Amino acid sequence: MLSAFTFADVSQSEKDALLALYNATNGKSWNTSWDIDQPISNWYGVTLEDDKVVAINLSFNNLDGKLPSEISDFKSLRVLNLSFNKLKGELPISLTSLSNLEELKLFSNSFSGAIPSNIGNLTNLKTLELYNNDFFGEIPSSIGKLSKLESLILSSNQLIGKLPSSISDLKSLKVLSLFDNSLLGTIPSSIVELSQLEELVLSNNAFYGNLPGELAQLSNLKTLLLSNNGFKGNYAALKDKLPNIVDFDLDEANTKGSLATLDAEDDDDDN
Repeated sequence: MLSAFTFADVSQSEKDALLALYNATNGKSWNTSWDIDQPISNWYGVTLEDDKVVAINLSFNNLDGKLPSEISDFKSLRVLNLSFNKLKGELPISLTSLSNLEELKLFSNSFSGAIPSNIGNLTNLKTLELYNNDFFGEIPSSIGKLSKLESLILSSNQLIGKLPSSISDLKSLKVLSLFDNSLLGTIPSSIVELSQLEELVLSNNAFYGNLPGELAQLSNLKTLLLSNNGFKGNYAALKDKLPNIVDFDLDEANTKGSLATLDAEDDDDDN
């Protein structure tokens, strides 16, 4: 009886949006499909609170197609996890209107196109995991507006360009993983502002130059993976300066020779 009551009270726009998602991603062929004649409270992967859709978790479910623009009709949505499917195409711009979203997990699909430039509108986001897709273009500077973000994983895409300086605004960030892209440029000294950072993974890109001396101040780092870039200098002592490091990886050329001297150019410019 409760289920039927819930079904009756889910708004028509949210029911229509669920059906749009079902139809756009070949719902009949999902591993676990929906019986759309059943109450929405019985639909696999859909979580309701107060008759509103607050979570959609359809990972590993053989979704095949594109995300429909109607995704924006889930005004109360906090979790969207569509990882490990066969989704493709660009992310609908309407996705960035989901202002209550806290987790966006779309990894291990075949999404393409640019990461939406206004991704920074998702100001409640704590987790943004888009790795193992075909996203290209630059990381949008608006990403710095995601002040609550704790996990940013954009690895294994086709991203280019430099790290946006706004990344240093992500004061809550614990995981920054960008490996296996075509990102370039130097690592800014402002990275020290990510004081909560536990995992920094930049391997397999085209970064270059000296590592900023401030890197040694990130005392919470447990994982630091920087190999297969063009970094200069010898950083054999860096691991000793980071007390909690468990996983550490540099190119062989960066671990030989004299004691590491991290870049301290900024100190010389103070006068």
